[in-house]
This record gives sequence, C-alpha cells and structure tokens, in this order.
Amino acid sequence: VQLQASGGGLVQAGDSLRLSCAASGRTFSRYGIGWFRQAPGREREFVGSISGDGGSTYYAGFMKDRFTISRDNAKNTAYLQMNSLKPEDTAVYYCAAKVQGSTGQYGYWGQGTLVTVSS
Repeated sequence: VQLQASGGGLVQAGDSLRLSCAASGRTFSRYGIGWFRQAPGREREFVGSISGDGGSTYYAGFMKDRFTISRDNAKNTAYLQMNSLKPEDTAVYYCAAKVQGSTGQYGYWGQGTLVTVSS
C-alpha cells in the first residue's frame, strides 16, 4: 500500500486542521493506520491509530481529546482532525500502515506533511 499525507500548513494557535492520508490499492480496510509526528530536533512520536474497519482508535496521552482519527474506507483515506492547535504541535506529520492485527512495526509510510502553528 502506498500512502500520501496532505493537509498541512501554517495556522495560528487555537485553529483547527484536518490532515488526510490517501492510500492506493483496493484493500485499504485490511490495514490499520497510525499517525506520527516529528518536531524539529526531536524524535518521531506516536499520535494515534485506527483499526482497519475504523471501529477502534487509540491515542497517545498527550492529545488530551484535541485530536480525532477517522477513516473512510470507501475513499481509501484516513484523517487526523486536530483542534485547539498549540505551537508545540508544530511538526511533520506522517501516516503509516500495517496489516490489521499485525503486532509488528508499521511497514508503510507516507512522505509527511508539515504543520506549523504560530503563537
């Protein structure tokens, strides 16, 4: 599966932004999708994930209900809705995929989209 993240940009603190992760292929629902981010000078960190059927989501603790992950399998697209953005949310955001139920690492990665939050 090939992934392409989009929707990043420059926003102000408090704004909302929705990122998209478009996937190729016709078996999108077989893959769980994870979102990650990497801020300048920092290691990549896990944001959250969604199961292949969209019925289960998991979020990193720091998100504190500001972020929501969803997917539309008919459109082969997953989303990361980000609300009440803060300057510390500035990062390159990546989506990744792995076969649903796999316990291994995410094996498929998109190219990332830059989100910049100004104060």
